[in-house]
Amino acid sequence: MKKQNVNPKNDNSNDDEDMFVDIELDEGTVTCKIITIFECDRKDYIAILPVDENEKPVSEDVWIYGYSEDAEGNPDLHYIDDDDEYEAAADAFDEYLDEQMFNGLQ
Repeated sequence: MKKQNVNPKNDNSNDDEDMFVDIELDEGTVTCKIITIFECDRKDYIAILPVDENEKPVSEDVWIYGYSEDAEGNPDLHYIDDDDEYEAAADAFDEYLDEQMFNGLQ
């Protein structure tokens, strides 16, 4: 499984504020807003959104990666190679979005 180099960017400790990670890709560093960390089939995943220097989304595409933490609590993102696993994680993220929308309507 391919791992991404990730540098957490939590400039504050307020849980209500957005959290970001810098991801080192072959093309360079990409800053991403963390949308959520969620579980699917007893595995953890992370949904992130690439942003620009003003923390505005650069597209509507959300990236989904496998997620774990090292012994020091630093995030470790894993590229999802298996199409079925990715589809299951994407479906679980869609359910999360539906739940958020439903809760926002109440």
